[in-house]
Amino acid sequence: MRSASIDTCILQTYDIIERADASLWILAASLAVSIVPIIGVSCMPYQEDIALLAHLMRRAGFGEPRGDLDARVAMGYEAVVEELLHPEEQPAINEELMYRVLPGYEGALGPPINQADWVYRMVNTKRPLEEKMALFWHQMFATSNSKVDNPPELTRQIAMFREHGLGSYRDLLVELAKSPAMIFWLDNHGNHDGAINENWGRELLELFSLGVGNYTEEDIRNAARAFTGWSIAPKIPRNPIGRFYWNFEYKPEDHDEEEKTFLGHTGNFNGEDIMAIIVDQPASPRFLARHLYRFFVADEVQVSSWNTTPPIDPEAIKMLVEAHVQSNGDIRSILRVLFNSDFFKNSQFARVKSPAELIVGTVRMAGSHNGFKPGFNNLALECGWQGQELLNPPSVEGWQTGSAWIDAGALMRRVNFAAGVLGDISLPGVKIMIERVRSQGNLSPQALVASCLDAIGPLQVSDATLRELLTHALKGGDLAWETSEETSVSEDRVGKMLTLIAASRDYQFA
Repeated sequence: MRSASIDTCILQTYDIIERADASLWILAASLAVSIVPIIGVSCMPYQEDIALLAHLMRRAGFGEPRGDLDARVAMGYEAVVEELLHPEEQPAINEELMYRVLPGYEGALGPPINQADWVYRMVNTKRPLEEKMALFWHQMFATSNSKVDNPPELTRQIAMFREHGLGSYRDLLVELAKSPAMIFWLDNHGNHDGAINENWGRELLELFSLGVGNYTEEDIRNAARAFTGWSIAPKIPRNPIGRFYWNFEYKPEDHDEEEKTFLGHTGNFNGEDIMAIIVDQPASPRFLARHLYRFFVADEVQVSSWNTTPPIDPEAIKMLVEAHVQSNGDIRSILRVLFNSDFFKNSQFARVKSPAELIVGTVRMAGSHNGFKPGFNNLALECGWQGQELLNPPSVEGWQTGSAWIDAGALMRRVNFAAGVLGDISLPGVKIMIERVRSQGNLSPQALVASCLDAIGPLQVSDATLRELLTHALKGGDLAWETSEETSVSEDRVGKMLTLIAASRDYQFA
């Protein structure tokens, strides 16, 4: 897919041609592509920098308003990557204030309030990669309230992902095994010496660390034996006051102390020993690399097919595996390699946005939910209506991603949501987009299209979408701002153009 700057140059070239017949678009496109190498020296480098930063912020976060991207250009791409990789250097969300605003965490309204809490954080965070990594781990280590029935514990698990999600993969796996929500979700509280439950051991190997084909049934049984005694401490009953937090408890009297053989190693292993052996397996870095590629780079087949379907970019997976080995499984180091790689930079708009990415990114641009205000419950519900109910994935495999996000049932809702938000000219972020267009003065229809694509992204779109946008813009003629009546009409036209762009197929991709 071509760069946004080429789209702009095509539109600028069309300005040379009579606009009476929209079919001349084909001629304009051909002419523009042929002269881009000539005019590119002056019009392309800055726009390419902006497009690349926009790509980074969509993938490593949830997107940023166009003006914020301008401010980041001076930092340089690699410096922005480093800032994202060190979220601890940016201010955190005020936890005490969150409890004041959402006091029903542990009450009967726990599920929607805990979901709203996370949506608020994704929209308002100054640490976008921290929240994006929490979403990544929530997808990979899927834990669902449908069984756990304790949203505050799931919120605590997400907080654990924030704390450990950029550190050691081994340490994260250990923390995951101690998460009361995970223990309950995969029944490890019912895993006893002499009466093992294999659920946790099986999913740890199949879905969380190695993948199908890299372990045996005996390995599953011995992993389960090693995690006997990893349980949940007794707690106060929920009623009549409300939910109480669970706590991890290791019960040595319930731990299997006998010798175990696991992945070719023999000893009196406990859970931490199992994690150390897992991360030393060649399959472990490959498995994590493929998850990272699918989430941050490009849509892949579902995890259940990985044992029979090779990755779409084996060289990229090899590079990530090498980064994993060299850093001893340090997630921050692996992501540094990923974000600075050519395969990442060249993957613009190669992923379908998840519902959370679509919703959060749209309202961040529109500025409709900056700070504490009503409406975050509705945004959380919207995620579920579009197919991604936060804190409640459909199974231990997580959500089906990629094209599954835009099936016939969900696509209309996604389009209506994005178009409805970005077409609302009363919202502060949309007003800023309109003012950005207005600052360029009176505009021809093709310049209007180019300016709106830039203000909303910059966004790459297909030739078909460009043709449709231009056809609509031509009907209104030039854009003018000289009188109050012209200004009102022009604001409305920009709003309608933003609506059309948000409703396009191209907007569904990150």
